[in-house]
Amino acid sequence: MSETSANISIKRNGSTEEPPVLPWWAIQIVRYGVWVFSRLLWGLAFKRTKNIPHATNGGLIIAANHQAYVDPFWLSLPIKRDIRYLAWSEAFSWKFIGTVMSYLGAWPIRIKRSSPQAMRRSLNWLREGGALVIFPEGERCFSDGKMKKFKAGAVRLAIDAGIPILPVTIKGANKVWARDHAYPRLGKIEIIYHPVIHYVVPEGENLKDYIRKETERLEKIISSELQEK
Repeated sequence: MSETSANISIKRNGSTEEPPVLPWWAIQIVRYGVWVFSRLLWGLAFKRTKNIPHATNGGLIIAANHQAYVDPFWLSLPIKRDIRYLAWSEAFSWKFIGTVMSYLGAWPIRIKRSSPQAMRRSLNWLREGGALVIFPEGERCFSDGKMKKFKAGAVRLAIDAGIPILPVTIKGANKVWARDHAYPRLGKIEIIYHPVIHYVVPEGENLKDYIRKETERLEKIISSELQEK
């Protein structure tokens, strides 16, 4: 899939399910504005961007820890391809915010219950070569930055779609706009991109056990950059 490809239409029973998304050029303008603003206020920096696969390599899940409201936009800035985001379904009911999220490529997913429609839509998108951002914690952390236990959905989806995961560590955003901060503050933010993980279930291994172990490995990789050095 080229970097300027049209949005992928996901169909079921002959009808298009994907809501309208801003065209690529408009999203690029938004991205540039976010980058300039974030660079000036928080010294936003990206590390190991060489680990980001090119768009022509096929579908990709981008899995990251979740520290602040703006995480999806920050981590997307160096990734030059169409991206969709799985976001908390309740946020889509908020005035203005829900509409903006939708036009920027966010899809609703229920956190407390299963969300088969979101999973089906995501699986189709990934198999067509799209990129999808998932936060396996399911919610933002508090200002202490402590990660929550990862849910297995990201690894399970990667295996079902036959695609890799790009692990991403967001560092410092918990000091800027965590869930217990009503307003953003000054701070330093780093986004770190790890080597992609490919999944092949060993012959004879229980699938649930494999997903559990790989989810724990993903969590360990992402949390490794959060340790004090």
